[in-house]
Amino acid sequence: MWKEKTGRRDRNSSPSRALSRNMAVVKSAHIAHALIRPAGGIFERCSIFSSGDAVKGWKFPPVDCLTGLHQGCFVFKPDSKKAKASSAADYFSKGNTDSEDSELRFDTCQLLWKQIKCETEQLQEDLNKKLFDNLITFLRQSHSDFQKKKTKWACRMKSSEIPTAAVVLGVNVMDHDLTFKSLSEVLHDDVTPFVVSLRSKECPGIKQLLQKLMIQLMGCHVDVDSCEEEYSKPSSNRIRCSVASLIDWYRNITKETDTESQCRKRVFSSRHLESPPVVVIFKDLESFTTKVLQDFIFISSHCIQEFPLVLIFGIATSPMIIHKLLPHTVSSSLCIELFQSLSCKEHLTKVIDKLLLTSQFPFKLSEKVLQVLINIFLYHDFSVQNFIKGFQLSLLEHCYSHPLSVLCCELQEARKRTETLSHSQCENIRRLPSFRRFVENQVSNKQTVLLTDDECLKETTQELLQDLHTYHENYFPILCCLHAFTSSLPKYPLGKQIRELYCTCLEKKVWETEEYESAIQLVRMMAKDELVVILEKCVEIITSSPSEHLKIPSEKLKQYLDQFRNLEAEANGGQEEPISSLQELQKKTDLYHLQKTLLEMKESRKLKKLTKFEMLRFEVVDFVDGLVRNYLAPAEMQTLHEVMYFSAANTLREHLNAAPRVALHTALNNPYFYLKVRNGRLSNVPTPSLYLAIPNYV
Repeated sequence: MWKEKTGRRDRNSSPSRALSRNMAVVKSAHIAHALIRPAGGIFERCSIFSSGDAVKGWKFPPVDCLTGLHQGCFVFKPDSKKAKASSAADYFSKGNTDSEDSELRFDTCQLLWKQIKCETEQLQEDLNKKLFDNLITFLRQSHSDFQKKKTKWACRMKSSEIPTAAVVLGVNVMDHDLTFKSLSEVLHDDVTPFVVSLRSKECPGIKQLLQKLMIQLMGCHVDVDSCEEEYSKPSSNRIRCSVASLIDWYRNITKETDTESQCRKRVFSSRHLESPPVVVIFKDLESFTTKVLQDFIFISSHCIQEFPLVLIFGIATSPMIIHKLLPHTVSSSLCIELFQSLSCKEHLTKVIDKLLLTSQFPFKLSEKVLQVLINIFLYHDFSVQNFIKGFQLSLLEHCYSHPLSVLCCELQEARKRTETLSHSQCENIRRLPSFRRFVENQVSNKQTVLLTDDECLKETTQELLQDLHTYHENYFPILCCLHAFTSSLPKYPLGKQIRELYCTCLEKKVWETEEYESAIQLVRMMAKDELVVILEKCVEIITSSPSEHLKIPSEKLKQYLDQFRNLEAEANGGQEEPISSLQELQKKTDLYHLQKTLLEMKESRKLKKLTKFEMLRFEVVDFVDGLVRNYLAPAEMQTLHEVMYFSAANTLREHLNAAPRVALHTALNNPYFYLKVRNGRLSNVPTPSLYLAIPNYV
């Protein structure tokens, strides 16, 4: 029943009008809540709306409290006591089938993600540094004549062109916002306080573009309280969208009459130029209409001598799009310089190298889960940020659903936590398939102790965790060495990218595959120069590894490298026979003697001894093959790999791959799947309309 919260009654506050106004919101909210929420997992109890979002003072009923589907369409009066706001840790604990150590697992998840996030942000900063440095240099040099106040005719003719940076970022459009956000911050700190970012959907016409431009310029960089007398912040309704007002504003804001004013100190910093340029970033150039771009460039080209303007075009496809969008009369007003960012595939390779191909982070992905994330990247969006979000979701789901994820942490911390494991957690370890295989390989007395004595189990678990950590320290350097040998082979039998080789090694014993045999045969035919370069790279990889077990292989590879460098070709003694045979062939003879001579030459080649280089090459290849067989065993063969590796690929696919038709069919056919009602039935259903709304409900 609707009940007014105040005594006033008017047209806007009547119950009927308020109910009709908010009914659609409430219905759509609960339909969306039911349809988009994934089944199971930590997202089971999360809603897209919080209490009181649709109607102020009222709230949506929790799904667990519903007694009928009709209640999802009506609001009800809240409790008199204010509900306590739930934290992320509360959502993590609620609904968890195994709530033991849930808080510790949540803290572990948070700590791991914090470390991973810092690593990815640092990687992103390093990858963008070269691009940003080049852009900053371009911006500083673009209006050098304007800074020096030159009035020569040649300088003025050159300055009539608008400096334009065409930044090709690739087709991963979803990552462009983060790149431009970082670029705006860097430019604002080091070059100019006047940076404007524009999107095509915000600028359907030239009027909206100028209004957006002037609002960002005049409303973002001036403090109203301290600069009230010099410049007052204009409202969006009072802005006169004209270039003349923009020129007047720039002259006023950059005048040198009072260099010590508080306004100038707030707007400009010591690193800014004396007459800082106005930078306008078009984030998605391909989506802007041709008329808007032409009008803006035409207007700006006539006033470029009055204030310095620089354009930055964000391009997803090709620089040729500029000439397709703009005719020659307009593009001739631009002085374009091309900048190329790192491709999204190379970016993904860097991310995988930092997050997965390292022993720094204990959390790992199984082959199927990694393949799901890579397929989404390659066939859906090319978004590295979405790949990282998928990695974060995998970490969250692993810590939420796996009780033993409490041991997915640094080795020393895992040792401490192992000592405090409860009996139920010890039983969880005994149920692991990998631990069962380990127990089956022990003697009978050892099996009995492991299955009955918790203290002995804890000691064994610590040893197994140490072995798993050592396995990762040895695994990734050898994987990189194998990739160095096979990445340049013809037709790439083991893949061109290291992620392809990594998936193969996770899935099976790579040395038992036909592709590996083909790769080894090709490596046995490599030239000396190629082998020397690859061996140098392998020595560098293994030397930088912290593993103590790889010191001997590292020294052995160094010895092979020295032997290759000191190797001298000794083919002088073997050249006499081919020369004499060639002379025999040049003599006049009949067909019988010619065939006999050819057969003798063929037999002599078969019996020819291998050179020192060939023998050394075979020895190196056999040594590398032994390293692969010793250290690149699949992760599933390692005991307690379930603690570190997330393998629920189907769960991850349900969260990331949207299937609207399947969701609608499931909601209509089996509403309990989304309502999460206990015992699979809705009790105390008061109206028969429920049965009419959903076929085959009972």
